[in-house]
Amino acid sequence: MNEVLLDAIRHNSWATTELVGFCRDQNFTAEQLEVTGVGTFGGILATLEHIIGCDRGYLGRLADQPLASMDGEITFDKLEAWNEEARLLWEETLAKPIEVERVIIVDDETRGTRAGIFIAQALNHANHHREQVCAILTGFGIEPPDIQALEYAWRTNRIWDLPTPAAS
Repeated sequence: MNEVLLDAIRHNSWATTELVGFCRDQNFTAEQLEVTGVGTFGGILATLEHIIGCDRGYLGRLADQPLASMDGEITFDKLEAWNEEARLLWEETLAKPIEVERVIIVDDETRGTRAGIFIAQALNHANHHREQVCAILTGFGIEPPDIQALEYAWRTNRIWDLPTPAAS
């Protein structure tokens, strides 16, 4: 039943992992990691932490299995590990039926939302903020990595070229 969501969720995890790794490889200074862009959440490290932290929060509510808090100094290695932990729980969660109409209480028990909204929010939220990190990279004159769904498809053999028909 949830198989249709696998590509979207797997792309989401992959894209965040790719962006974290790309940013780590740039060897930015602490000051560069705090540079923001117009309309962005924050600097690179803060935005990546926000993406992963929120994803873990949405997933924890959806799976009814909260993930451990992301404590301590934020590093690229920790971000990758936290994202990987979430990726594994996404796989486990999507392997079971999800009652998308289940009501989940949020915001200090002042609001209820349907479980399916957490999936939509996780995907939308992460894409939105990954683009903000890419905008900061562009501001530095750095070409961001291609983290679109089609690039994920090429890298995971979910898209391919068909053989060219033989000329007659």
